[in-house]
Amino acid sequence: MLNILSAGGVSLLITLVGTKFWIKFLEKNAYGQFIRSDGPTAHHVKRGTPTMGGVVLVFAVVMGYFISHAIPPRPFSASGLLLLGLLVGLAIVGFIDDWLKITHAQSLGLNPVAKFSLQVTVGVVFAFFALRFPDWQDVTPASTYLSFLRDVPWLNLGVVGAIIWMVFLISAFSNATNLTDGADGLLTGSAAMVFIAYAVVNIWQISQYCTPLEPSAFNCYEVRNPGDLATIAMALAGGLFGFLWWNARPAKIFLGDTGSLAIGGAVAGLAIMTRTELLAVIIALLFVLEATSVIIQVGFFKVTKGKRLFKMAPLHHHFEMLGWDEVTVVIRFWIIAGLAVMAGMGLFYAEWMVGSRV
Repeated sequence: MLNILSAGGVSLLITLVGTKFWIKFLEKNAYGQFIRSDGPTAHHVKRGTPTMGGVVLVFAVVMGYFISHAIPPRPFSASGLLLLGLLVGLAIVGFIDDWLKITHAQSLGLNPVAKFSLQVTVGVVFAFFALRFPDWQDVTPASTYLSFLRDVPWLNLGVVGAIIWMVFLISAFSNATNLTDGADGLLTGSAAMVFIAYAVVNIWQISQYCTPLEPSAFNCYEVRNPGDLATIAMALAGGLFGFLWWNARPAKIFLGDTGSLAIGGAVAGLAIMTRTELLAVIIALLFVLEATSVIIQVGFFKVTKGKRLFKMAPLHHHFEMLGWDEVTVVIRFWIIAGLAVMAGMGLFYAEWMVGSRV
């Protein structure tokens, strides 16, 4: 438990202190955000605000993980390194996108096909290796089964199907968090809640871990390295809380695609390796709603030949266009995110309670 808390503390300290110096570096080099001209007019004043804050967040999480393993010395796990690899891989994709926006002085970076292709490539590499590295109980970081609160025994997707499913989750969540990152502090605060939830899920799985002597005792969980996953989840939560100091309105820095894609990938990675893939739809419901609003908007626009269901998508912009203040939107969306997290955690615990009494 100490290493889990220390990872969160180290990550929080790095983002809380280090972001200030990163902001100065970005301002000195005029690496600022370009704002959509068709967005809410209140956002136009944000033009030029430093972006690529995700660089500090990802660095903080990596340092939090490695420092927590150094004091006292502990071995690294396959699950932990795979999750960090997914986080860093998608951060690199986002960094390329952010860099192109800055150098081309526009709000568009990578073209959609190139961006999606890079996300898929990172996802395929992660999925391929996640189905390998069995531990002494022959449990791999990911499984070929579809999962809700744990693996569903009659839903074996096979190796190819599982890889396709994992790549879909990674692409879907990374794009969903990318869409959510459109208001000061919105993604940062809501994602911190999601990662705290996953830290708790992993800590619970540690205490209810299956052993060869009692493989089915108390409805135990067959997962690989839940302790390491909890360490990274807490490092993400701590890093986001520290970053929120600078990202709350009026934001001094934005996460950029560097941070938003990495956050979504981490959500998907944790869902896959904790065997809670469909539960993630509830825990991270806010991100799902934001992405769904864009899908509905585009579909409605095409079907009706030019009409819009929302004033603007994603959903948080719709309410801003209705006249809600940005802070009001963010706080109310945080409330939705918090309620969704509590609902997901309640389902997770209720399933264990029911199963342990059978």
